[in-house]
Amino acid sequence: MLKIVRPICCGVDVHKSFIVATIGATNEYGVTSYQSKNFYTHNKDINIFKDWLISNNCYDVCMESTGKYWIPIFNILEDNNFNITIANPKYIKAVKGKKTDKKDSIWITDLFKHDLCPGSFIPPKHIRNLRELLRYRFKLVNMSTSEKQRIQNSLTISNISLDSVLSDLFGKSDSDILDYILNLEKPEDFNEEIVKSFLRKSAKSKSDDIITSISGFSMSDSTVSKLKASKTHLNSINDTIKSIDETADYIIDNSELRTYVDLAMTIPGISDTSAKIIVSEIGTNMSVFPSSKKLCNWAGLTPQNNESAGKKKSTRVSRAGVYLKPTLVQCANAAIKSNKEPYFKNKYLKIKKRRGHKKAIIAIARMMLTCIYKMFQAGEIFNPIDINYSDIPNEVLENKREQIIDNALKTLSKLGIDTSILNLNPTNI
Repeated sequence: MLKIVRPICCGVDVHKSFIVATIGATNEYGVTSYQSKNFYTHNKDINIFKDWLISNNCYDVCMESTGKYWIPIFNILEDNNFNITIANPKYIKAVKGKKTDKKDSIWITDLFKHDLCPGSFIPPKHIRNLRELLRYRFKLVNMSTSEKQRIQNSLTISNISLDSVLSDLFGKSDSDILDYILNLEKPEDFNEEIVKSFLRKSAKSKSDDIITSISGFSMSDSTVSKLKASKTHLNSINDTIKSIDETADYIIDNSELRTYVDLAMTIPGISDTSAKIIVSEIGTNMSVFPSSKKLCNWAGLTPQNNESAGKKKSTRVSRAGVYLKPTLVQCANAAIKSNKEPYFKNKYLKIKKRRGHKKAIIAIARMMLTCIYKMFQAGEIFNPIDINYSDIPNEVLENKREQIIDNALKTLSKLGIDTSILNLNPTNI
């Protein structure tokens, strides 16, 4: 018989406009009595739900993480010292064909009272607020990239190949040139000298190539209209991103989060923005993850277990960490290009020879997250124990190892110790 971990607990089936809650009370004989009630998701009804739980002395609540619908309920219960577990629906879903809202809530209650509902990681409120902000920033950056690609495609079909001459199509010089072209009444009014006057020092040497890439362009009125709209939208997105960055900086600078952001930034390849995203996703309290392996698994950086009849069907990494994993992979790509701090670069090159780029970069991302876990636990900066040997080839390390062992054997011989009985030599150690 399964052990009753929570004699009084509540399972909640969450929907958009209402919830179904069931309190299960188990007596000393192991018999559970249930009482179920429906509540609307308005604040007034959620507070009535809270009072109903308190009147029944029930402070353990479990509900499935259905979209964003669980958050209003969680916010109110969180402020009243309830022990709340948010469970992934795939772990508590009932069998099809035997599902009703009431049965679902009873099923969640039964699982929860036996402690069979693994809870999802929910960080504290101030970190959740920062997470929502930076996830919105992530979406805006994607939108910004889409607009840049749209502008670049519009220039390509208009016979303007600036992107093949200049490295940054959205730098100051390029923006001025594009504004000038868009404001021309007709292509024949194009003036080479005016274009050259827009070029900065770094682009002066390419002035002839720039003029060649623009000359003879053909831009329709619809393309002009589209480009103007795209540029306006792009500028608006960039202004919004800047505003979000200022708000995020204010939240971080006025809390303990700044310490952890600074710690993360000591790792090669992690910028200020990346460190903020990492902290907002994993929080600062590493005790919620039993080990660094659990954290890496939660972030989607470990192989999946998909085995049946003794055959492994797939070992691909999971889809978890949709915001954290891309950030860590981006940081890993930056770290492996650093010649000034080649710690991750040398590890990447060793793995790449055997496993290829994709698996090697995921391995580096996992190493970085493991480092962050250890650093946040200890409150220490990035300083791995093998940092002084990471840039030494294996052959050199092996020769050095043999030399150390040989010197140790000679020292023991000088002390009168018969080293032959120790069976110590560089070939069998």
